[in-house]
Amino acid sequence: MNADLLVTIAPMAPAHVEGFRRAVDVVARERKYLTFLEAPPLEESREFVLELIARGDPQFVAFHGEEVIGWCDIVRHRHTIHMHRGTLGMGILPGYRGQGVGLRLIQATLAQADRAGFVRVELSVHANNPRAISLYEKVGFAREGIQRDAICIDGEYCDSINMALINPVNRSSGQSK
Repeated sequence: MNADLLVTIAPMAPAHVEGFRRAVDVVARERKYLTFLEAPPLEESREFVLELIARGDPQFVAFHGEEVIGWCDIVRHRHTIHMHRGTLGMGILPGYRGQGVGLRLIQATLAQADRAGFVRVELSVHANNPRAISLYEKVGFAREGIQRDAICIDGEYCDSINMALINPVNRSSGQSK
C-alpha cells in the first residue's frame, strides 16, 4: 500500500449512503466491472444500505479522508434453504486500486460474514478482470464455473466466472441464521 495513503475501513452507516452511491456510480460508469452501468437513484441506494444494516448483513466502506473510495458487502439470500449463503459485491475507485484497499475491505467483510454465521459466500466476476480474480483467490475463493457470454456491454460479450468461499467452521457448527 502507498505509505502516504491513509485509508480507514468502517462498517457502513446511514451517513455513508451518499458517498457509497457516488463511489458505485464512478465504478459503474467505467462500464467494465459492475452489473450496473450507473448507480441506482439515491433513494434506492439508501433503501439497499438500510435494509442490509437492519438485517445485519456485512457491509463496509473504505475512506480516504472524508471520501468513500470503496465498498464491500455481502447480501444474504432470503429463502430459508439458501440463508446460509450470500453474494459479495465490491468496488474501489480507480485511483485507489492496487494499493491494498480491496484486500482490507474484503477481509473485514468476510470476518463479519464469519461472525454472522455465513457458510458460503459467492460472487460472479467478469473474466477480463484479472486483478479482482487474483484478489478473490488470494482470500480463498475457488472457481466454480464459467458462464459463457454472460455479460454484454456496448455490444462486447464477456464470460463471467462464478466463485465461492466456504466456511467449514460455520458449516460444521450449523451456525447459519
